Amino acid sequence: MDETASKSVASGAREAARALLAVLEPEQVRELRAGPDRLDAPELREWTYLPGSRPGLCTEGLGARQREAVDVLLATAHSVPGAELARGAIEVERHRRARHGPVSGDRYWVRLLGDPDGEGPWGWRMNGHHLAVHVLVTSAGVRVTPHFVGSEPARVGSGPQAGRRILGPEEDLARELVTGLDGGRRAAAVFAATPPDDILTRDDPFADPRLLPDGLAHERMTPDQQRLLERLVRRYLDRAPAAYARECWSAAVARGLGPVSFAWAGGLVPGDRHYYCVRAPDFLIEYDNTQDDGNHAHSVWRHVRHDWGADLLRDHYTERHG
Repeated sequence: MDETASKSVASGAREAARALLAVLEPEQVRELRAGPDRLDAPELREWTYLPGSRPGLCTEGLGARQREAVDVLLATAHSVPGAELARGAIEVERHRRARHGPVSGDRYWVRLLGDPDGEGPWGWRMNGHHLAVHVLVTSAGVRVTPHFVGSEPARVGSGPQAGRRILGPEEDLARELVTGLDGGRRAAAVFAATPPDDILTRDDPFADPRLLPDGLAHERMTPDQQRLLERLVRRYLDRAPAAYARECWSAAVARGLGPVSFAWAGGLVPGDRHYYCVRAPDFLIEYDNTQDDGNHAHSVWRHVRHDWGADLLRDHYTERHG
């Protein structure tokens, strides 16, 4: 990330964190900062996208100004469309809960890690059902993975949001790619007739591309197919602030896109249960729409070296103790 953009992203996140702290009551601040402050503590890699409580400050019951401050903080970890996607996951979850009775508030938990007023690394995370955002900030840059967004339902069937598909582009680009493959290439890409019931990496603390099938490599695709795969990858990277998305894409291009591979399992017709993944030396992407008869989607972007800001933390502690 270039220096100017890095400072701008870091400054925006710092100001948003300060603004949140300023509108919280003392007990809420204690909940926000509960747990270990050390950014490399092993338990900080524990995460889940399933229902249930998390450590930190719950957004349910927050006042309007407090919730607005959380929304601003969430936006600093994303591009404009990335922030819309994260908010979309919250809105679809709200719709799901409303089908079963009155909704009192959104159930997500925010944790502040470290000190945004200090000179060292710091970060925050926002976790709940179908949303998991993990952010680390230093003067050298920002990291935003693991980044998970789900949607239950994948297509809203009724009410004011009827027809909404927040992960529609992620699904449609991949389907266009796999259905456009000829017989030999499709045979290499489609690894199973029945898709797995969830993403294969689940909530593993460390991203391991070896958990994913080999699939069809970029270097074996036609130019049109390569462009579709590149558009699909960029769809995930572009969830992040623009400068970091460019950094990740530039690094992938510099390493060489040849070994980046695409794999699919399940049906090819819209509405069929299906799964796909993109596997690269530096990152992995997974998507499944298998539960609830193919109307319950999960998507995740992991970075092999950058997850949890591991590279920035390593650089920081090396400089500090070197």
